[in-house]
Amino acid sequence: MSTVRAKFFASLCEFLEILGRFVYNKVMGESVLREKLKLLPGDPGVYLMLDGEGTVIYVGKARVLKNRVRQYFHSSPKPVKVQAMIDNIADFSYIVAPSEVDALALENNLIKKYKPKYNILLKDDKTYPYIKVHTGEKFPHLSVTRRIKKDGRYFGPFMGGVSCKDILDVAAKVYGVRLCNTAVAEKPKKPCLNYHLQRCLAPCAHLCTQEEYAQRVEKVLSFLSGNYEEAERLLKEKMALFAENEEFELAMEYRDRIGMLKKLQLKRITAMPKDVDADIWALRTNGLYSVISVLVTRKGIMQGSRNFPLETGAGEEGEDFLSFLIQYYTNHELPHEIVTGEEFDDALLADYAHEKVGRKVEIVRPKFGVRRELLTMAEENAAEFLEKSVSAIAHKNDMTKSACARLQTILGLSRYPKRMECYDISDISGVDKVGSMVVFTDGEADKYAYRRFRIRTVEGADDFASMQEVLRRRLVKLGTDEEERFPKPQLIVLDGGKGQLSAVKEIFDELEITDIDLIALAKQEEEVFTLAKGESIRIPRGDYALGTLQRIRDEAHRFAITYFRNIHSKRNLSSVLEEIEGVGKQKRLALQEKFGTIDRIMKASEKELQQAEGVGPELAKRIRKYFEEL
Repeated sequence: MSTVRAKFFASLCEFLEILGRFVYNKVMGESVLREKLKLLPGDPGVYLMLDGEGTVIYVGKARVLKNRVRQYFHSSPKPVKVQAMIDNIADFSYIVAPSEVDALALENNLIKKYKPKYNILLKDDKTYPYIKVHTGEKFPHLSVTRRIKKDGRYFGPFMGGVSCKDILDVAAKVYGVRLCNTAVAEKPKKPCLNYHLQRCLAPCAHLCTQEEYAQRVEKVLSFLSGNYEEAERLLKEKMALFAENEEFELAMEYRDRIGMLKKLQLKRITAMPKDVDADIWALRTNGLYSVISVLVTRKGIMQGSRNFPLETGAGEEGEDFLSFLIQYYTNHELPHEIVTGEEFDDALLADYAHEKVGRKVEIVRPKFGVRRELLTMAEENAAEFLEKSVSAIAHKNDMTKSACARLQTILGLSRYPKRMECYDISDISGVDKVGSMVVFTDGEADKYAYRRFRIRTVEGADDFASMQEVLRRRLVKLGTDEEERFPKPQLIVLDGGKGQLSAVKEIFDELEITDIDLIALAKQEEEVFTLAKGESIRIPRGDYALGTLQRIRDEAHRFAITYFRNIHSKRNLSSVLEEIEGVGKQKRLALQEKFGTIDRIMKASEKELQQAEGVGPELAKRIRKYFEEL
C-alpha cells in the first residue's frame, strides 16, 4: 500500500510541476504581451498574430495600430472565431506603414505569403481571358490574354457561355482583321491561307492600305463593345450565299456563329448604360462558413458570375470583406463601379483603386433600379450556394486542416504540419536522375512552391544517396537569406521506407536540424515510418489523415516522373535507345528510319515496333516495357 501511495504522490508532484510550469509560462507570456501593448505606436500599419510555434495565424491592418491591436485583448465578448484566434496568440509583431492604403496593400501581400489560419483566403484565384486589340501597332491584330497592361484596348473578361475563340472567329470572318502577330514589313510577304478564306485583309502582303484596315479595326472595336447588329447581318448574308452555292458545311459554320451572337445579345442588360463596367458583390455566412458571390458586367453585358466558398475569418466582417476584395483585384481588372450591400471602408478602397489604376472607382449600395435587381440576384446566388455547399466546405476541411491535425496526433508529431514537403526520386537504371519537392499548406497543394532537382553528385542508381543530395541542397537554405523563398516546413515526407528515412536522418544530424518532423511513407502497405518509433504505423484506410499523405506522396511522384520524362525525351534518340538491351547499332538505325522521333517510338505498340527491320516480338516487348516504365 505504501508503494502505491508513493507512486501516487510522485505522479501528483510531477503533475503539479507541469501545471506550475504551464501557469508560469502563461502568466509570463501575458505579462510580456501587456508590456508590448504599451509600446504600440499610433501610426497606421499591419499587425501579425503569432502562435506558440511562431507561426503567423492572423494578419490585419489598422489606421491606428495601438487602438486596433489592444481591442483583441480587452475582456469584452467576442465572436467564436475571433476568440479561438485570441486563445492561440502567444505573441504579435507589427510593421508601420506610411498610410492606411499602404497598410492595405502590405496586408494583402502578407496574407498571400503566410496564408494565416484565421484570415479569409482567396485560394482559387484563377484569372479570366480578355480579347486584346493591339492598337499600338500600325496594323493592329487581335489576341487572347489573361494579363492586362496599358498597351492596347481590352474587352472582357469572358467567364463562360461564349469563348474568346468564337468571338475572334467572328471578327476574322466578318471584318478580316488579322489574328496573327506577323510583322508588316516594307517588303510584302506571300498571303497565307486566311487571306484566301477571306478571314484576313493580308496587310503583311500589302493587299490593303492602312486607311482601309483602320476602318475595319474601328468596326471591330464597336463589335467588341456590344454592337452586334452589323456583324449578325453580314454573317446572315454570307450564310445565305454559301447555302445558295451549295457549300453547306460553310453555311453551317456561319449559322453557328449567328447562334453565338444571339447568346451574347441575351446577356445584354437593357436597363444598364452601355458605358458602365460593374462588379456586383454579395456575402452570405452562417458564422462558420461563408460564400462571396460576384456578377461581372462590362459595357452593359452580363459576362458571368462566380461563387467563392470560404471559411469565415477572425476579423470584423467589413475588414474580412475588404481584405477579400483586395486579394481578388490584385489579379483582376478593377471596374468603374463596385455594387454591394456590404459595409466596409469605402474611402480606403477608393484610395487603393486610385493608386492601382489612376482613376476613380465608385462604390454603390443601391436601394432600387437595375443595380438593386442585380445585387438581389448576387445575394440569392450566394445564399443558395452556401446552403448547397456547407457540407462540401466541411468535407474539404476534413480532408485538409482537420486531416493535418489528425496526423499530428496519430504520428506524435511535435507540431501541427502547416507546411508539408514531400520528396521523391525518379530515374531508370541511374540515368537522368531527378528529384521532386512538392508542398502542401494546411493539407492543400501549393503548386507555386514546388521545386525540382537534377541529381549532380550520385553515380548510378542509388536512391538513398540521391535523396540525401536533394535534402541537403534543400535544407542548407534554412537560416540563410534564401529562407524567405523556401520557408521552413513543419513536416518532411519521404516517398519510401526505412532506408530513405535513415538516409535523410543522416542529413538532419549533419545539419543539426531538430525542429522539423521527418517521416517516410512506404507505398506497398502504406506504412508510415517515423524517427520516434522503431515499428511502422498503419493508419486505417479511409482515414483522411492517410488520404492526405497519399495525395502528397502521389503528387511528388507525378511531379518527379513528369520532370524525368521531359529530360529523357530531350536526349539524343540514339543515346536513349542504347540503354535498351538488345538494341544495337543496326536496330537503332532501323527504328530511327521507321519512326523518326523518340516520341513516336515511345507511343508505338509492340506490333508497330515489329515493323522496323530486325525487331522481333521479344525485342518489341522489351522496348515497349522500357518506355512504359519511364
